[in-house]
Amino acid sequence: MPMLDMPLEQLKTYQGINPKPADFEEYWARAIAEMKATDPQVSITPAEFQSPIADCYDLYFTGVHGARVYAKLLKPKHITGKCPAVINFHGYNGKSGSWMEYLSYVASGFVVAAMDCRGQAGKSVDVGGNTGKTTIGHIIRGLNDDPDTLMFRDIFLDTAELAGIIMDMDDVDENRVGAQGGSQGGALTIACAALEPRIKRAAPHFPFLCDYKRVWEMDMAERAYGELKTYFRENDPRHEREDEIFTKLGYIDLQFLAPRIKAKLKMFTGLMDNICPPSTQFAAYNKMTCEKEVVIYPDFGHEGLPDSGEIAYQFMLEL
Repeated sequence: MPMLDMPLEQLKTYQGINPKPADFEEYWARAIAEMKATDPQVSITPAEFQSPIADCYDLYFTGVHGARVYAKLLKPKHITGKCPAVINFHGYNGKSGSWMEYLSYVASGFVVAAMDCRGQAGKSVDVGGNTGKTTIGHIIRGLNDDPDTLMFRDIFLDTAELAGIIMDMDDVDENRVGAQGGSQGGALTIACAALEPRIKRAAPHFPFLCDYKRVWEMDMAERAYGELKTYFRENDPRHEREDEIFTKLGYIDLQFLAPRIKAKLKMFTGLMDNICPPSTQFAAYNKMTCEKEVVIYPDFGHEGLPDSGEIAYQFMLEL
């Protein structure tokens, strides 16, 4: 069989090589405390798009450092009692997608939320000095400053804050909430389940933002991870600070948040993934102590994985 990364049996035991900051737990305790102290100033208004089966809303909330974060919110019409919910996260530089793609969940009785990441292609605004959109650089944003300014720290917190907002709704059963997404969305699924322990189902597809040093050593700092190479070329061309830089990236390395997950989890991985290498995904997966399963696609890369959407849907129906 063609091989891009380690043999599968080795992947199943791989533990990652990116250094973990010594104060990692204190860092995230401080971050969560900041999130909980932030007034979310939730706004929910009817959306322009509506459906015969769903009431659709534009939801905004304020995240840490003042960002105004947007999410699509869909609820089944004629709700009786409390519903399960599923929260959706999109790929890097993208946005929450179309209303239409969430209607199958609504038709099955779910409340659905789909978040736009701050500063990317959707409606969420990053207030880190400007209000425009950005296409790359979110991994390295804040890397020259205090670790509390890392942009993905704030985006990870946004996922947990949104989950809490959804769980607090009168028509949502807080004990039946799941999260899912692919690539960056897979990463944010892991972050959400790690930082909001009430998440009960998590379905990450080929998750991003894991084991940065492994990406570097495989010479795969291209495309989604290309900003790592740009950062070194522009900020540390002789790699004199390499250990320091990778250690600081460890604050936003999902392999170190993964042990916090309590949800039942199903991960989807293509063994020919040359954007988010399989070993980086397994670095996070192998640290999880929750009930878990990985669905393997030996011949597929960072792309649509056949039937994965249907498998994830049936997995969420367990809620």
